[in-house]
Amino acid sequence: MAATIDWAEHAARAFDTYRPPWRTIARPEQLAPLGDWLVWAFIAGRGAGKTRSAAEWVHEKATDNPGCRIALVGRTPADVRDVMVEGESGLLAVAGAGAPEYQSSKRRLTWANGTTAYAYSAEVPAALRGPQHHFAWADEAAAWKDARKGDVLDTSWNNLMLGLRLGELPQAVVTTTPKPNALMRTLLGQDTTVRTSGSTYDNLANLAPSFRRHVLATYEGTRIGRQELLGELLEDVEGALWTIAGIDGDRVALENVPDLVRICIGIDPSGGEGEDNDEQGIIVAGLGVDGDLYVLADRSCKLSPNGWASRAVGAYHEFSADRIVAEINYGGAMVKSTIRNVDKKVPVDVITASRGKVQRAEPVAALYEQHRVHHVGPMPTLEDQMTTWTPIDGTSPDRMDALVWVLTELAQLGQGAAFLEALKARAEAEGIEVPSTARSWRDQIPKTGGRRATVISASAAPQRLERP
Repeated sequence: MAATIDWAEHAARAFDTYRPPWRTIARPEQLAPLGDWLVWAFIAGRGAGKTRSAAEWVHEKATDNPGCRIALVGRTPADVRDVMVEGESGLLAVAGAGAPEYQSSKRRLTWANGTTAYAYSAEVPAALRGPQHHFAWADEAAAWKDARKGDVLDTSWNNLMLGLRLGELPQAVVTTTPKPNALMRTLLGQDTTVRTSGSTYDNLANLAPSFRRHVLATYEGTRIGRQELLGELLEDVEGALWTIAGIDGDRVALENVPDLVRICIGIDPSGGEGEDNDEQGIIVAGLGVDGDLYVLADRSCKLSPNGWASRAVGAYHEFSADRIVAEINYGGAMVKSTIRNVDKKVPVDVITASRGKVQRAEPVAALYEQHRVHHVGPMPTLEDQMTTWTPIDGTSPDRMDALVWVLTELAQLGQGAAFLEALKARAEAEGIEVPSTARSWRDQIPKTGGRRATVISASAAPQRLERP
């Protein structure tokens, strides 16, 4: 009996045998525009096909221009290797039988016609000083370490552009999901740049189901989703206390979270239940041994009192937290009793808001400005509230309020002290001299939180930090 071959497997084998020319299957925005441009910026959402587009462009330039030199610049060395070179849509994959020889130890790819491509990391801008190139590929440039500085001397982008000076028409392709920083604004504002745009939805048919589920569930329906899915460059909201670029710049991965001295759950309960009621903000955060604060998870919900209390207590146990901190302006003693009905052993501190939202939030926003707060992974809905809420919009930002409560607790700052510290930061920003005896934020954070410290290993924290 003849062996049967699954149709998908047969199609895959046939595709390997006959690889259709890229220009016959690419979407229009995936092809380099015509003209004598210096930079082609393909700005698109996650999974939109940016990597494949740039890899095909680089391979075409390499084969059409024997002996040329090409720069491959990624956010980190691992990104260059794992995405740009060895990735499923990287250079080795798209080149097929004409793939260059890759010498990873030398960070070099060599085509049969003598063309060479060199790998660089944006983490080391100085490595781009000196080398000259005919062409370049800058991947995820908006996320480079120094992108916030723009095109100033000795940044990765500046050094790359100064070395792009060989041949009659040197060119670079930039593939990135946009972020509102100086490099993006500079790049897109130059008349030597041409832009094409795309979204995650344009390429859904080519994305793994698991990717679709995770990315769409995380970002769909949020303002930040317009950036991450649709590839829109979001501008800061005037009057907001936080910016997307500021939060992004200090974001960390789980593996980079230090041991934690304290972990707390912040709750901002709504004034009742029902469809017309606000959500209940539930934010998990910890104080690191380095003195910085780490926002671990957003467990906010829209449930009955027993429902949100169970969710908060669940987070308390999930993260091995020290206590729950809850506002009691709505419900008074009901908040504490509701939590205790779920678990009598959970420590609960209740707080009455004695100042307005702006006065409570400003000291916490100052911590972000000092790069002392780090979000662990993406939290789009929370970050939407943080970057769009202004004092005049009249809404009640439940998640943002819960964040303020828990970070204030972890920083061990009473509202009066926090308000004075915010005034101090504002005065210094305006050039007013503050006496050196004034205590800094870091000075005000006790090593043990007023008791014997319990150091919690970040590696023992839950691996799933996004909202379920």
